[in-house]
Amino acid sequence: MYQTKAYSAVNATSALAATSIPRRDPTARDVQIEILFCGICHSDLHTARNEWSSVMQTTYPCVPGHEIVGRVTQVGSAVTKHKTGDIVGVGCLVDADQTCPCCRDHLENLCPSGVFTYNSPDKHGTAPVTYGGYSDSIVVDEHFVLRIPANLDLAGAAPLLCAGITTYSPLKRAHVGPGKKVGIVGLGGLGHMGVKLADAMGAHVVVFTTSPNKREDALRLGADEVVVSRNADEMQKHAGSFDFILDCVSAEHDINAFLNLLKHDGDMTLVGAPEKPLSISAFSLIFGRRRLSGSLIGGIAETQEMLDFCGAHNLTSDVEVIPIQKINEAYERMLRSDVKYRFSIDMASLKSD
Repeated sequence: MYQTKAYSAVNATSALAATSIPRRDPTARDVQIEILFCGICHSDLHTARNEWSSVMQTTYPCVPGHEIVGRVTQVGSAVTKHKTGDIVGVGCLVDADQTCPCCRDHLENLCPSGVFTYNSPDKHGTAPVTYGGYSDSIVVDEHFVLRIPANLDLAGAAPLLCAGITTYSPLKRAHVGPGKKVGIVGLGGLGHMGVKLADAMGAHVVVFTTSPNKREDALRLGADEVVVSRNADEMQKHAGSFDFILDCVSAEHDINAFLNLLKHDGDMTLVGAPEKPLSISAFSLIFGRRRLSGSLIGGIAETQEMLDFCGAHNLTSDVEVIPIQKINEAYERMLRSDVKYRFSIDMASLKSD
């Protein structure tokens, strides 16, 4: 066991501050990684402030961060996929039983025994819970360590480990491609990646936003059309025309207005996670035989597939790079949607603490 620098919250109302945390020494199957960049996900804020307590209680101290890019510094004797010096990534998962039906289907993200990168019970006993990527280094089972394509900017690649796979997986399952009309609801950290990916897949992409001033940026990111969702006339023009809609909004909103835009047998998938339950009209689903589904990140193989797709199309997240010392300011700005479109922490800044 060794100690490494990190930033943590000690309770639901505290600011994140510098600390030291334990990491296990690498076992035969482990990869030790020097963290270079870590993206900031809205889930980090929710967890640090215990805002999802009805679903998952936060254990403190809490070290968030599950969009990790770094350099391999040590590998265990049984590791075959990675070597010292490799540039790799770690996403939302660091373990699973690898024997259940979900794991056998390469859906480790749905494993009942899955271990999240932070705030999950640490089966190794290094700490009460797992600690995330707001730290100098991390030790992870090689199965959950991913290759980062060499051509990708590392700061922009970090959010792909959550925002990228969260949007790629449902787009892929919906067979998004040429000839498909795809809607992206919300142009934030998730939505902007949904636009980039759907465009790269060859779909006709329509962005729905409540902010008219986002129109130009949506078109720059790859949208073919932009609809201001508060404008009933603009919405009505698209009624019954979408093959697939990806809802990336985490705030309370009327999803029936979007369900009614689907073709018959169309699918709307939720990847945003509003705090309060959404109201659904049965008629929005019954008429048109429409489907409403949800999606949670993706399995390890699919996450690697997403990274390789992004490498082939030179796709990364639009990021603002910050030092770790500005993490609390970044959280407040994130609440105001004052970032285009993701923060990425330069973890070299942690060395100055």
